[in-house]
Amino acid sequence: MTISVGSVLPDAMLSIKGDGEPEQVSLSAKLKGRNVVIFGLPGAFTSTCTAAHVPSFMRTREKLAAKGVDEVICVSVNDPFVMQAWGVSTGATAAGITMLADSDASFTKAIGMAFSVPPIGFFDRSKRYAIYVVDGVIKVSHHTSGADACEIAGGEAMLAAI
Repeated sequence: MTISVGSVLPDAMLSIKGDGEPEQVSLSAKLKGRNVVIFGLPGAFTSTCTAAHVPSFMRTREKLAAKGVDEVICVSVNDPFVMQAWGVSTGATAAGITMLADSDASFTKAIGMAFSVPPIGFFDRSKRYAIYVVDGVIKVSHHTSGADACEIAGGEAMLAAI
């Protein structure tokens, strides 16, 4: 499956690191009866992800909420410890963005967004995308592999589309 408007997102078990041990999170349970923006990116602490993609959703988080978005979730193929540290260091967690780890890339693969670049150590990482999901169904889908992927899959573009 490649994500597209009208598709139902497959269930996935992602993980989050809170104050205690990492916890498993059912994505379908998070989406049931809710309006959620999910954005995926290649990796925590990478330059563009840290300097542009995550900040775009930090800037637009409150405006998305004003349009009825219940939650904004960042998904990356990293472990939950890294996602927690990245969320704290960027300010994303404080801005209200949920940082979820797709540690084994199963969700990323299931939605057709996996890619690999072995020379830089990227195996089964996530392409850049942003989706607006209402009760598990994709209503808006922004993704591309071009140089403009961060703008297309960024917070401002999603805000304009909802």
